[in-house]
Amino acid sequence: MMRRIAIASVLLAAGCAGQQAAQKKQGPTTTEERLRITNQPPFDVAVCQPKALSLPQPPNEGILVGALLTTRPEVMECLVDPKSRGEAESTRVVVKTTVTDQGGTHAITGENLTPEGTACIQKAVDARVPLTALAKGAQPVTAESTFVHEVSNSASVKFGINPGSDFSGAVRLAESTWCECYAPFTTKAPPQLKASVDLKKESATAAEIVFEATNTPEGDQLAACLQAKMMTLPVKLEVTEVKFPYRFTHFHSQATEASPDMTPELRFYQLDLLRNQRAANTAMALGTRSNAAETYEEVLTRFQKTPQRKQYDMLSELTSKCNALVETSKKSVEAFTGQLQAEQQALANVQELKAKDAAWGELEGKLQEVVTAAEQDVKNAQERLAADQKACPKVSY
Repeated sequence: MMRRIAIASVLLAAGCAGQQAAQKKQGPTTTEERLRITNQPPFDVAVCQPKALSLPQPPNEGILVGALLTTRPEVMECLVDPKSRGEAESTRVVVKTTVTDQGGTHAITGENLTPEGTACIQKAVDARVPLTALAKGAQPVTAESTFVHEVSNSASVKFGINPGSDFSGAVRLAESTWCECYAPFTTKAPPQLKASVDLKKESATAAEIVFEATNTPEGDQLAACLQAKMMTLPVKLEVTEVKFPYRFTHFHSQATEASPDMTPELRFYQLDLLRNQRAANTAMALGTRSNAAETYEEVLTRFQKTPQRKQYDMLSELTSKCNALVETSKKSVEAFTGQLQAEQQALANVQELKAKDAAWGELEGKLQEVVTAAEQDVKNAQERLAADQKACPKVSY
């Protein structure tokens, strides 16, 4: 039911390329350091606002799949740190969730994943998706989700390149610990920021960090907070001085609106993050409706087997379970509608990019297919809702 295309790598490549191109245009600002500065990948501030999910009970495969999808920001953030990854370009993470009448576990395995990476992801998934035991005797439920990190296309840090890049990498890894700076941004992505950094050999911390004005109170407040945090990071130089720009590229998986200063290329990535979260919502909504449908079918079967003279006593339970099914159907319509809206926004964004670069045309065609499928999903969900409403007994006293 959920038809999505894997375009994160396409965008990440475009985003990284655009960022690298911008850095090349700036060039080194001193004769002491002429190496390109790297380690300034985007940061998804959703990792600063994690919310432990309250899973519908009992969880089924659809609910668990949706829950695991919501952990993507945290899982990918763990993989930014080079300590989480081996030497290979690609890192593959598999999260397998099992729930039994004895409890639940998330098993983390993968390729090119270090013990530090496994521990980071385990901690994040355990906190984000707490599990409770099924009813005694219930059949085990399992679900699996795979996450792929590519060094060249995903947010990542690599140390040992040059002093400016090493400082940049330290800043990027520290962002997930500077969450108080991002506290005001609960429903929208923070603005993009740019700072001029001056590192000197004789200074144990940055000699000077100056942010460009954002012309918004919340943007300037964020810049001031980040500037104070950056000034605490240690600096060790062998050259006399290094000056370079640092760009804070912000995204927010849970945001309902993008930052106004996002370029179309940046909005592309922001929308892909949103599409992932909407897909998670859809999977969980379908799983919840499936549970409600099974419960109603069980009550309906008992009702139909009950002698007619005693059926009256079951009408209250039958009506209650059918009404609960209708409510979950309404939620699934809302989830599919939200998914459709995200796909439509992504398509409009790509069409805007295509107007400047015809190479986006191929992706436009794929997204149009996704939108068409999402439209059908909404229609199907609406038909299920109408059927559920029609099926509920009409009781008058």
